[in-house]
Amino acid sequence: MRTLALALLLVPVVSACTWVKMAPGGAEVRVARAGQDLGACEKRGEVSVSVKNRLGPYERNNIRVRDELETLARNEAPGLQADTVMPKGEPEDGEQRFLAFRCGSARIGTAPAGTPAAETEGTVNPVQD
Repeated sequence: MRTLALALLLVPVVSACTWVKMAPGGAEVRVARAGQDLGACEKRGEVSVSVKNRLGPYERNNIRVRDELETLARNEAPGLQADTVMPKGEPEDGEQRFLAFRCGSARIGTAPAGTPAAETEGTVNPVQD
């Protein structure tokens, strides 16, 4: 009984951990939104990444899984001589595919085609105490 209680307490703690660390070179890789205009960039290939999305019967936090998948894709991009990655689709069962591009100093599109500017533009307001 004690072992079961300990296991139930440890699952949320362990699932909150991030196991994927940013590799050298990965921090310089940009992440474009799905559908963003990357016409000025050279396509370098595709990256397939995966992480555990479940720990036994416990499903991990979706945001954390997505963050780890993105980090893994950024880590792989320098190997393709890419500096930008864009999700090809939604994550499924802890797996996701990304397109890799070399954009250099090219300005990447600010909005997916057909997206009104009001949805992509914003203002920054300081937090008031």
